[in-house]
Amino acid sequence: MKITDISTLVVNARMRNWIFVKVQTDVPGLHGWGEATMEWKTRAVIGCVEDLKPMLIGQDPTRIDFLWQILYRHSYFRLGTIGMTAISGIEQALWDILGKSLSQPVYKLLGGRVRDKVRMYTHLGGGESKSVYESFESSAVIERALFVREQGYTALKVVFVPYSRPLEGIPAVRHFKKLMVDLRAAVGEDTDIMIDFHGRTTTGQAIQYINTIEEVRPLFCEEPVPPENPDALLEVRRSVNVPIATGERLATRWEFRRVCELQACHVLQPDLSHCGGLSEAKRIAAMGEMYFMGVAPHNPNGPVANAVALHFALSTPNFLIQEDMLGDVPWRSEVVETDMRREAGYWLPLETPGLGIEINEKKAAEHPFEQEMFQQSIFLEDGSVAEW
Repeated sequence: MKITDISTLVVNARMRNWIFVKVQTDVPGLHGWGEATMEWKTRAVIGCVEDLKPMLIGQDPTRIDFLWQILYRHSYFRLGTIGMTAISGIEQALWDILGKSLSQPVYKLLGGRVRDKVRMYTHLGGGESKSVYESFESSAVIERALFVREQGYTALKVVFVPYSRPLEGIPAVRHFKKLMVDLRAAVGEDTDIMIDFHGRTTTGQAIQYINTIEEVRPLFCEEPVPPENPDALLEVRRSVNVPIATGERLATRWEFRRVCELQACHVLQPDLSHCGGLSEAKRIAAMGEMYFMGVAPHNPNGPVANAVALHFALSTPNFLIQEDMLGDVPWRSEVVETDMRREAGYWLPLETPGLGIEINEKKAAEHPFEQEMFQQSIFLEDGSVAEW
């Protein structure tokens, strides 16, 4: 069996453009799908896939780790998150091919099931960007949270940390606390709440925010500081009594190594469409397991990424909970055909060979690439640039 072509298919899904990667073989009808979705970097990722393709044409697609090494090492210059996103999409498609060729679901090839179902959480507002990233009023937060509960979820994530200067005054901290207290009162203690700080704050300000909501007991606080400085993350972890999570903007085991060695967080959050793919995510999870860290993969992406995340979660012992963004577009199930099932806030195992998905390319073509709005362009009141 040989690889004959690698191509991309872009589907605009409101908040982001999904980037599906198709790897074709010389076996009639046998191909694999992966997902390399990356916000505002669609053209760059597509170009990177094209640059990588010549390395794999004519290769055996079932030699997944061997091909990963070719892509990573023969690129010479380390690829960064954009390049690793391209590799991730290709690598996922190789797993899809392997599973289909053996008539086995991918999770069985990753060591088999270690759990019977996969706990999920979602965001407020589904796929509407402002509802997700700018939820700053209690009434709107509570309304959307109760809707999430009605959909069967037992956990949800909020992104209502203020866009912050290096240090904020008392009003910002009190408003943040009020939002969290009001939300906890509305959903009760049987619903887990995660707070995504989105790297909006500095070390000192993150500590103030987290300490003021300790009594409300979030499941974890995510990315309290930007990802460049794991020592700053460690300072936050040591200064608060709430679990800390990070990792969505890190790629490969080498970028996660320092976080693990410092024990700078409690939960790792690799994105399987950015970190290097399924195999690399498994290696990152195994490294975290040595430090008693859970894994809660980042995934606000499309339906192929959801399928990849399901196989990872089913086969990873220290998996904790899985992010999804199922409410982004109403036609999601028309573009991707799958046997994936959701029940009471959990994904259930599936027996379909490979990843268990197939793209309806005709339907996908009805939603071509569109330039996303640059919703991450945030400025403070004095005109300075804020972290989104």
